[in-house]
Amino acid sequence: MTMRSTSFIILDGQAAEAIEFYREALNSELLYKTTYGEGKDADHLPEEWRTRISHAVLQTGENDMMVVDLFPGQPYVIGNQVNICITATQQSEIEAMYNKFREKGQVLFPLQETEFSPCFGIVKDHYNITFQFYMNDTTSSWS
Repeated sequence: MTMRSTSFIILDGQAAEAIEFYREALNSELLYKTTYGEGKDADHLPEEWRTRISHAVLQTGENDMMVVDLFPGQPYVIGNQVNICITATQQSEIEAMYNKFREKGQVLFPLQETEFSPCFGIVKDHYNITFQFYMNDTTSSWS
């Protein structure tokens, strides 16, 4: 099994600024960055949302850190800014972990195929920690 856990930081319009800060402060390399305006639904977004970061990955040493801005309409809740993203290469692995977490947790996003992953879901566990489960067919957590 190939699996990674990655910090996933969620901000409300400050992701681009945070990325620059983390790059300098942590001597990180920006591996990937895209905006909501570059996505398939860009035409339906207000202009001010198009420059917000929909996905970015920084590498610090051997660790990755993802940074995003909230999608339009999502509530910004203090205390929910950091999630743990579990990435695995096999759908059966993602399904098993997701199902174990949802037994006692709260499903925030049902496990399903998305634009960016063939198998993705989000669960807040019974300790109030949010986990994202993301299938990727490579060992990289961001591609």
